[in-house]
Amino acid sequence: MIFVIDVGNTTMTMGVFDKDEIKAKFRLTTQINRTSDEYGLYLADLLTLKGISIDDIETVVISSVVPRVMYSLVSGIKKYIGITPLILGVGAKTGIKIPIPNPKEVGADRVADAVGAYEIYGGPVLVADFGTANKYDLITEDGSLIAAVTCPGLKMSANAMWSGTAKLPEVEIALPDTILAKDTVTSMQAGLVFGCIGQTEYIIKRMLKEAGLDKCTVVATGGLGRIIANNTDVIDIYDPNLLLKGLKFIADKNRVK
Repeated sequence: MIFVIDVGNTTMTMGVFDKDEIKAKFRLTTQINRTSDEYGLYLADLLTLKGISIDDIETVVISSVVPRVMYSLVSGIKKYIGITPLILGVGAKTGIKIPIPNPKEVGADRVADAVGAYEIYGGPVLVADFGTANKYDLITEDGSLIAAVTCPGLKMSANAMWSGTAKLPEVEIALPDTILAKDTVTSMQAGLVFGCIGQTEYIIKRMLKEAGLDKCTVVATGGLGRIIANNTDVIDIYDPNLLLKGLKFIADKNRVK
């Protein structure tokens, strides 16, 4: 089995693959001050609770955008699972080309998304990942990641709005019935969600236009991707496990044991 871990700014998303099937999926909050023993015990217990034997884990692959977590996380995996994980970065085989001046600047999560989208849906493909930040990545027919756009995510925008104002309350991120809001809560929800939908539509259309692409599969992913994908015509597919699938493909390509 292959154990894949994505370390995001807010949460760690994890999955266990048995061949091409996801047998288990779970999340942890990303905590910088956890020790290696804490991480190791958490992961070992979660695997056991999901009915996964540690002895069946053959490969561990990690993508991370939070470097300060990595020492404790990797040490915990070594001690409690007994495997040295593959860290997605320079030297890892991905099958994706990154023809930009500094490929190291591209986050590991974006690379994993690109691999998953390209392997499953082919190219050209545009990935819209809705997480802490909204990320839009364009992969060409030959598997080159040629463009990336980054914007504040829904939660980041919401936090900025209610923490930076005196009277605006903290609200649930939800799609209101109408954009013609008549109270404070729904006006904030309308601005956040419809604003993100508008951002998504404009950015995707502009990226495809400037790239000269008439046909391109657009795949949405990320925790808040469903609410956006269900309310716009510019997104073709919502795949909540795209990044985890990308990490699984990377494990296959590197044949890590």
